[in-house]
Amino acid sequence: MNRRTSHAWWKTAIGLLLTSIMLFPVYWMLNVSFTPDQDMRKSPPDLFPANGTLDGYRAVLDQQLPYLGTSLAVALGTVVLTVALSAPAGYALAKLRPRGGGALSFVLLTAQMIPGIIMAMGFYAIYLSLGLLQSVPGLIVADSTLAVPFAVLIFTAFMSGIPGELLQAATVDGAGTWRTFRSIVLPMSRNAVVTVSLFAFLWSWSDFVFASTLVNGGAHEPITLGIYHYIGNNNQEWNAIMATAVVASLPAAVILVLAQRYVSAGVTTGAVKD
Repeated sequence: MNRRTSHAWWKTAIGLLLTSIMLFPVYWMLNVSFTPDQDMRKSPPDLFPANGTLDGYRAVLDQQLPYLGTSLAVALGTVVLTVALSAPAGYALAKLRPRGGGALSFVLLTAQMIPGIIMAMGFYAIYLSLGLLQSVPGLIVADSTLAVPFAVLIFTAFMSGIPGELLQAATVDGAGTWRTFRSIVLPMSRNAVVTVSLFAFLWSWSDFVFASTLVNGGAHEPITLGIYHYIGNNNQEWNAIMATAVVASLPAAVILVLAQRYVSAGVTTGAVKD
């Protein structure tokens, strides 16, 4: 019994050590966000902001709120569009079994391997002719292309586990395909919806490639470009950069904590069959 306790203690200690190493960049981001400009190049650097300042956070309130608002609009729009497209597609692949469904699943897997910069160049050429450059709807559509293939696969795996008897009972009661999907399948797929929404939000919130290619220099730039604008050849406002990064990380962190149990269920459901 003592040997088991000792082994468990060492495992816990190693886990805490590794967690501390992984979280140290987050702590350093917080530390630098409170560090005055004159102490940035101090050697050795202060492990704690002894002469802390809120200048970085004042810069966030004065300069970064429009960028945060744009990122929020783009992220929410991406979530809505991704769920609207991927949930019916996942239902069709899981339960309706259309012709070519296997080939479509393979295409979706392949689509996730395409580098984002290649897709960004394609979108730039299309948006240039359509007049959608430097627009929020255009960025929403572009960000959705990253989330939809993954989302369809998640919905397909999840909805495959829904008992067919429920769908047959709905058909007997006179429900059509759309009514069955809307009233039975979608409510039962809550965990998958939350999982897909979370990943779509995170991908669009942290996107830089599409943003720098499609909306750079426009009136509606996301927070990733807001941070990037702080960095210049002769000017690096590191406390403002880190303060903006801290504020930009809060929505994603809060959403991830709140949705954690739904994400665990949504990702693993369908992985093992009885």
